Amino acid sequence: MNERLTEEKSIYLQIGEMIETDILRGILLEEEQVPSTNELARLYTINPATAAKGVNILVDEGILYKRRGIGMFVAPGAREKILAKRRSAFAQGHIAPLLAEARSLGITKEELLKMIEETGETTL
Repeated sequence: MNERLTEEKSIYLQIGEMIETDILRGILLEEEQVPSTNELARLYTINPATAAKGVNILVDEGILYKRRGIGMFVAPGAREKILAKRRSAFAQGHIAPLLAEARSLGITKEELLKMIEETGETTL
């Protein structure tokens, strides 16, 4: 977790996303303890309540769980939950607008798939 906070979105959301990204990258594994809210607050020079808000969102989503008196840990299946959540957000944020624009331009499914294949060959 050595990313920088930006002003683009709320700090607590960024904290949650950084933890999620560390889980996706395999930096934090299932059943592994995550940094405490106090550690996060010190690391990013933020209020511990702000860090706690970001962590608690992940608890509510079942990505982290609390061990009373010990701390927060990565829940079993957390990586899969994060992938599902981010794939859904990708579809809503990118695919849906793409399809709407394709429809408005009269692009057929076949033409769109061809465009994606041709573009993907040079960029992926």
